[in-house]
Amino acid sequence: MKFRLRLGEIFLIEMVFYLICWLSNDYLGSMISLIFGSLFLAILLVSLVVELIERSRVPRWYFYFMLLSVIAPVLSAAIYLSITQGVDWMNVN
Repeated sequence: MKFRLRLGEIFLIEMVFYLICWLSNDYLGSMISLIFGSLFLAILLVSLVVELIERSRVPRWYFYFMLLSVIAPVLSAAIYLSITQGVDWMNVN
């Protein structure tokens, strides 16, 4: 029997991962979200450009997965910032 995760489950796992990073250390959460979000966005954009140039046999769920992987860090950052009203590492003491 094959165990296969659906896109919604993958999105929730990513959200939990990013929120744990944000809650443990807001600097770590912001850096992880920024790095992974921009990396997934770059890969998605390159994949879409290549797909427009030459049609490939990449399944459609791959593009949805990459899009959700771009949305997850942004949404988790928005949730964290709406709860805490800002980040501590940007305050000048």
